[in-house]
Amino acid sequence: MAPSQIKSTQKVPLPEDDEEDYMSMAIAEPNSILSQPESSVQRRARKKREGEARAHQPSKAELARQAELNRDQALNTSLPTTSKGFQMMAKLGFKAGSALGKEGNAHARTEPLGVLVKEGRAGVGMDAERKRKFREEAEEANGGEETKRRETEGEFRERQRKEREEKRAEGMCWGAMRVLEGFEGGNGGSAEGGDNGREGASKATTKPTRQINVLWRGLIRDRQEKERDRRMRYDLQQSLSRNAAYDDPEEERQDRQVWGDEEEELEEKDLELDEFNALEPAERLGRMVEYLRGKWRYCFWCKFQYPDETMEGCPGLSEDEHG
Repeated sequence: MAPSQIKSTQKVPLPEDDEEDYMSMAIAEPNSILSQPESSVQRRARKKREGEARAHQPSKAELARQAELNRDQALNTSLPTTSKGFQMMAKLGFKAGSALGKEGNAHARTEPLGVLVKEGRAGVGMDAERKRKFREEAEEANGGEETKRRETEGEFRERQRKEREEKRAEGMCWGAMRVLEGFEGGNGGSAEGGDNGREGASKATTKPTRQINVLWRGLIRDRQEKERDRRMRYDLQQSLSRNAAYDDPEEERQDRQVWGDEEEELEEKDLELDEFNALEPAERLGRMVEYLRGKWRYCFWCKFQYPDETMEGCPGLSEDEHG
């Protein structure tokens, strides 16, 4: 083999500068995907999105929000140099950023007046009037708030106290009426309530209710009304009927009223009792206490019937005197 041929077959090393650095190579993204034609599925999806965007009808809130954004953007944008108004003002010597009017005026405006959009339907000065009233009310509230609060709390406590006293006096009135029932209801002068007092009262109610003392007549009327309601409920629950021609001479009067054979006697309105019940509970109680002391020598607060009219040992007429 000739030497020239051997020399030509040997590899010649490349210069160091010509070697490529694979670490710093920038690999370009293939554009084959972008260059590919749109498929039918992609085209249908794109047309669907575009159709939904065109078919979307903005709501009133969205329209109002967009109009507000457009208005604010227009108000915050300065007058463009391409507008006819700016060109007319430039011919008269106006320069962008300078003020109108006479030169050297330090108080001259460089920006136009701001626009305040009125959203309500009230008059122009209504907002100022509302602010004035609100300010006056706030000043008045700050000045007398503590006093009003104390007065309100005091009135509330006083009303609650009166209601408690009236409720307590009303309860004691019923107790005093039961004591009177025990003395005058045919119970042998005993002030004890209970079944004995009710038995005596049942004997006393055989006479007309108007002949009973008005001081404890309300107890009898209340008992009669409850008994009448009880009989009416019993009649409705039984729901029985019988021949109208049936007559039992031994049948009691209350049973005859239940069966409807005898009409119940309804008394007329008792004006004397209504007038007495219209009094304050404390005044009614005072009258009962005085009547018990004067006629029966009985102290309602001591719960004791004294042997003589002097009632020796009784502290006095009122509850406070008894401690």
